[in-house]
Amino acid sequence: MSLDNLEAINKRRIFGIISHPDAGKTTLTEKLLLHGGAIREAGTVKARRNSKFATSDWMEIEKQRGISVTSSVMQFEYEGKIVSIMDTPGHNDFGEDTYRILTSVDSAVMVIDAAKGVETQTKKLFKVCSLRGIPIFTFINKLDRQAKEPLEILEDLEEALGLPSVSVTWPIGSGLTFEGVYDRLKNSVYIYRTDYEIKLGENGVFGPELEGVISQANLDILRNEIELIDGAGNEFDMNLILKGKLSPVFFGTALADFGVTQFLNHFLEMSPAPGNRKTTTGEVEPTDDFFSGFIFKIQANMNPAHRDRLAFMRICSGTFERGMNVTLSRTGKQIKLSQSTMLMANERETVDHAIAGDIIGVYDSGNYQIGDTLTTSKEKLFFEPLPTFPPELFRRVRPVNSLKAKQFQKGIEQLAQEGAIQVYTNEYNEVVLGAVGELQFEVFEYRLKNEYNCDIRMDYLDFSVVRWVKDSSADALKQLENSRCMLVFDHFMRPLLLFANQYTLNTFMDRNENIKLVEALDIESELN
Repeated sequence: MSLDNLEAINKRRIFGIISHPDAGKTTLTEKLLLHGGAIREAGTVKARRNSKFATSDWMEIEKQRGISVTSSVMQFEYEGKIVSIMDTPGHNDFGEDTYRILTSVDSAVMVIDAAKGVETQTKKLFKVCSLRGIPIFTFINKLDRQAKEPLEILEDLEEALGLPSVSVTWPIGSGLTFEGVYDRLKNSVYIYRTDYEIKLGENGVFGPELEGVISQANLDILRNEIELIDGAGNEFDMNLILKGKLSPVFFGTALADFGVTQFLNHFLEMSPAPGNRKTTTGEVEPTDDFFSGFIFKIQANMNPAHRDRLAFMRICSGTFERGMNVTLSRTGKQIKLSQSTMLMANERETVDHAIAGDIIGVYDSGNYQIGDTLTTSKEKLFFEPLPTFPPELFRRVRPVNSLKAKQFQKGIEQLAQEGAIQVYTNEYNEVVLGAVGELQFEVFEYRLKNEYNCDIRMDYLDFSVVRWVKDSSADALKQLENSRCMLVFDHFMRPLLLFANQYTLNTFMDRNENIKLVEALDIESELN
């Protein structure tokens, strides 16, 4: 590994943005892209009349609904850093997509609505970050609206997440009285709307520099709050931040693009460069000479005119060169990576060269599955399996027009491989969908109609629990089916049982102690 390559790797920053719906995650993403020069004008999800939509929301249904329903990847350069942002769906129905994204990043930015504090979906996403030891940076958004007291927000944050925090910037008022933010590390105050910087003296906010500049009421509150957090708050500790044990907190308003610059500058200084990645046998270092990467997302029809599929790959070590031959570890098959792109949502640019810490898209003709490892290593290499989550809602689905069976089958296969919805078949070869949330079915139906020209009919199935079955024949399992228990098969033709509820599952287990059932979270390790 040359010194030039090592320096280039250390310039990389890959982070995911997570939040509860409507906390302002996509708006913050837009502003970061704007600062990085990646876009000329930020589109907002509410600007419907002039057709300005969020850059990261490229799917037509996202533009119509004003929400993100799929993750997207965006890269830009800023202050000498190569920044890759992974915008994720905030809606709980698409949590599995978000969880997988969080396996590919080196840090996470958690966006919280200043009026609502920590919400349910934020807690779930935080747990995934925490389990993986990912550094978490917190952006408290919407300070231009009436908000909770900042001390109350920090208390809420620490109690709800069990994560200590340290404020890097601090708000001066909120809503109609919002006047700016105080940067504790730089000892500067930035005035709202003008972004004018006031450099403070050795006494900080207690010095004369802010007298007459901000209202006396806000100045008194600011001094009281700073005195309190200086005396009783957590100390800034870079080591704890990098271990994911301390979250730096920033305040601002993404919609008005205030506090975003201060956040971005600090974030790029504090956040980690690409590090080691765990495999099933050890670790891969970004400076290793051999190439390695893993597929964490597959997306069909990003360009509807070509009906193509892209596999998103996180490069973990070595150097990628377009046209290189790699081994797909799962099959041992040699694959030539001749078509590769960098992405800005659904905008693409051919990439000939990439290194550890880059996210690239590679053309997929059906070779890849989510979690696949690609490498030039002579030794067999597998990165840690990506999480699989059990669906709780089920539908039987079929095409309205039997003449559209071919389009139906193609759409089912491709959308299933994306991993956004689970697809099973029963003994009659009927298609059964499994999802975490109702909205996944809506998106599935929309995409079948608009991308594959196939109208579908869905029938409700009264099941809510799924378990894989280990070491049992399909014939034996068929004898156990009834109205409260249904046998289906996944795309590897592994048998699963759908149960009406937990009680039905418990009863089944009591009566059939010889049958081993496996939860979805453990499926890859248990069954392979």
